[in-house]
Amino acid sequence: MLSRRTFMTWVLAAPTVAILLGKSTDAFAESIMKITKSKDEWKKILPPQEYDVLREEGTERPFTSPLNDEHREGVFVCAGCDLELFPSKYKFNSGTGWPSFFDVIPGHVETKSDHALFMERTEYHCARCGGHQGHIFNDGPQPTGLRYCNNGVALKFIPA
Repeated sequence: MLSRRTFMTWVLAAPTVAILLGKSTDAFAESIMKITKSKDEWKKILPPQEYDVLREEGTERPFTSPLNDEHREGVFVCAGCDLELFPSKYKFNSGTGWPSFFDVIPGHVETKSDHALFMERTEYHCARCGGHQGHIFNDGPQPTGLRYCNNGVALKFIPA
């Protein structure tokens, strides 16, 4: 039978062992180095529609993104800084007109409350550059039941 001390030693040591072995754990997701730029710097490197969505929290028109029809194996990355956000295996057809995903790479997005449309929604951003990606809804498929509804112009697809 394990003593409480032995049990706690293993619990506390497990994340360190995982990191040393090159394994990731959700509780100890990698630390993301932040990128900060002025509005003028972002305007110089982003096309106008990407700037509007990523930096001004705009929304593209539904059914306009070619990423809606992207079904190859690969990864979807932030269009502002190339941080990997979604493996293609998390993508699904939500019928909403925007690329949708049921999960995200742990630690690669940050959330905040959004009250812009007189209702509370959860907005998510790239953890590295802070670029607005979209909103999270509770009407997605299992196993999470979530729908990360993403602006296509806020993403780039990198095939495997």
